[in-house]
Amino acid sequence: MAIAYDFDGTLAPGNMQEHSFIPDLQMSAQEFWREAKKKAKEQDMDEILAYMSLMLEKANSAGVPITKKGFKKHGKSVNFFPGVQEWFPRLDNYARDREVKLEHYIISSGLREMVAGTQIGGRFKYIFASGFAYDQNDVARWPALAVNYTTKTQYLFRINKGILNSYDNEQINKFVPDEEREIPFSNIAYIGDGETDVPCMKMLKYQGGCSIAVYNPKKRRTRNRRSAKDIALELLEQKRADYALPTDYAEDGPLDLLMKAFIDRVAASARMGQTKRARRADENVIDEEDLDEKGPNLSQEGNPAVSGQDVRQESLI
Repeated sequence: MAIAYDFDGTLAPGNMQEHSFIPDLQMSAQEFWREAKKKAKEQDMDEILAYMSLMLEKANSAGVPITKKGFKKHGKSVNFFPGVQEWFPRLDNYARDREVKLEHYIISSGLREMVAGTQIGGRFKYIFASGFAYDQNDVARWPALAVNYTTKTQYLFRINKGILNSYDNEQINKFVPDEEREIPFSNIAYIGDGETDVPCMKMLKYQGGCSIAVYNPKKRRTRNRRSAKDIALELLEQKRADYALPTDYAEDGPLDLLMKAFIDRVAASARMGQTKRARRADENVIDEEDLDEKGPNLSQEGNPAVSGQDVRQESLI
């Protein structure tokens, strides 16, 4: 099974660029995002590409390093919601005790290098997130991958089919029977914090997985903005998410208990599948033994394939 997470606002408060990168530019977060939105509007540009190109422009002007190593260093400054760091080993152990293989994935519009540099970066099987293309000195030159809310769903399919890259479009579009896919959608949970996660939540809900809208209880309603809780509850009311819970990952909290229940469901489903397959195998053995004892009935009268039918017509079929 797999748990796929958004990052900003889901595992960590705010946006990852705001912890140290934007302050190094001598800008406030509000100034940076306002300028990024303006750039997107003026250029009729994807907002993710707009903020990524603005990062390069401002960093070059301010003399801030824009290397892989530099981005990972910024990732180290990211703080998390309560219980996040203990969440991963606790759930891994819980799943292992129930003979369930649990994998964690990121699907985020943030930067993959920053996520990789955080204290939990090593917990993920793969990080599907926006990223830069680098030169021979590992200096970022241009945006290579932009993950926005409409493209996020393709990464659920990559997890489902076991495709751990962002470039292989041939494999992602190749037909694979459901029973041959790496992780069934019904065994995938998605945790996200807002409207940009709706396509992923809706798709998993439809496919029988588990969609969880989380909210920061400290992010309250203002005159110009709804509270995070209001947004999450609206997703629940609109049947876009299965659950709406606070961003508290502590042991025995609502989110912890829900995910353990989902793991239990996956384990129970696997046991039921094993029992069903074993029963079918036993039935096949009984059928073969019965055939050996009686021998095949090749007479026309006893053969339903030709009894009461035109033999010539049957031979043509």
